[in-house]
Amino acid sequence: MRILVTNDDGINAPGLVALARSLATVGEVVVVAPERQQSAGGHAITLHKPLRLEPVIFAVAEAEAYATNGTPADCIILGCLGLEQRPDLVVAGINAGANLGEEVLYSGTVSAAMEAAINGIPAFAISVIAYQGCIFQPAAAFAARLAQQLQDMRLPQAGFLNVNVPNCPAAEIAGVKVTRLGRRSYLNQLEKRVDPRGRAYYWFSGEAEEADAGEGTDIGAIAAGLISVTPIHFDLTSYGSMDALQGMVAGLAAGSAVKDMLKAQGGVEGGDESEPCHPVTAKAQRRAD
Repeated sequence: MRILVTNDDGINAPGLVALARSLATVGEVVVVAPERQQSAGGHAITLHKPLRLEPVIFAVAEAEAYATNGTPADCIILGCLGLEQRPDLVVAGINAGANLGEEVLYSGTVSAAMEAAINGIPAFAISVIAYQGCIFQPAAAFAARLAQQLQDMRLPQAGFLNVNVPNCPAAEIAGVKVTRLGRRSYLNQLEKRVDPRGRAYYWFSGEAEEADAGEGTDIGAIAAGLISVTPIHFDLTSYGSMDALQGMVAGLAAGSAVKDMLKAQGGVEGGDESEPCHPVTAKAQRRAD
């Protein structure tokens, strides 16, 4: 099994080293990771500058390793298309810090696993619940066991796993539980400061507040000392809202009603109804005018 390993903490992160070393016992490991810290970078991909893929000397001798100036999601694209052989599995981590609840929407680690799933590759993201004093070995050992299991088990199409591990010795972990995402909102703060040249700058921070940490959630499992394994897919459709919305938009179904609405908002100025719309050309013409 060829395993592509990445993260969002950067190529020199100790969690990446622990993960690659453990996975090297169950398969051929290739590391493609950002050259610098990119936590909370989300699912950005690079379109407007060249991507570099530089071989590096890595702490795990058995692993082929590369650093890139790209994002965690870029690492998956490079690992799938920029190298000679496509991976059989992608593992992202071990992240220093939880990825619980809504944090999965911001996490570069989780986004890397999602990008793998988009490309049809089985994947999971794995994190420990600490930013400092991280105990990576239990998470690394669990990742290796999970990787072995995924050789024989197919994940649901368009899905991946998000794993969170308590930051404690293996003997203190109470077990493993399949969970749903909880709700973890943040009390955000924006602090204005002034640099030595008198120019304002801002420092953004936030404190987590558990909105749903009940039974069955990833947050609740971690609080109980359990490893949380959450299956995730990227169909963000709010199915429960569709019936209510259907009634609201029923009056807009007729083309004349849509046009009347746009005219009222200044979006339509008349013209031949049969004339095709060319928004890019129209935008370029407005700029020229």
